[in-house]
Amino acid sequence: MATGLVEMFLYNEWANRTLLEACRRLTSDQLAARPPGISGSISELMTHLVGGQQTFVLRTSGRQNEGELGRESPWPGIETIIEIAAMTSAELTAIARQTGDESVVLPYMGKRFQFPVRFFLTHAIEHGTEHRTEIKVALNQLGMSTPDLDGWAYATAMGYGAEA
Repeated sequence: MATGLVEMFLYNEWANRTLLEACRRLTSDQLAARPPGISGSISELMTHLVGGQQTFVLRTSGRQNEGELGRESPWPGIETIIEIAAMTSAELTAIARQTGDESVVLPYMGKRFQFPVRFFLTHAIEHGTEHRTEIKVALNQLGMSTPDLDGWAYATAMGYGAEA
């Protein structure tokens, strides 16, 4: 088990939960907002964020395109988004606990491509960070306060850094 990798997914789970909880109070107009410089509406970004996690879970076992959510998916509602985020975050953490040097073969357009499982975990971390940041920027452009997703906020939430 790569303890550092597992910690990154524990952070990912916390950051998703913290941000999505802050989005519970958004109105339909706010969810549909498309602030400048953002790659979609807030609801599209949240759907893409959790749909991406569904995809990364599948890809770690050589699967994909099994009905995962995407940007164009109908908005399933914040409760469903939070539920999928929690489930897939836990799955990614479990995969990180078990991952060594194995690889998977991923079919695409009639061909087969080999990837190390750790690549999909790396991509999941980067993808989550990128789109959580976009959601925070969009919220900020709407004049809303955003949760602190910094590593120090995570450390505080986990009870790390007690005086020795």
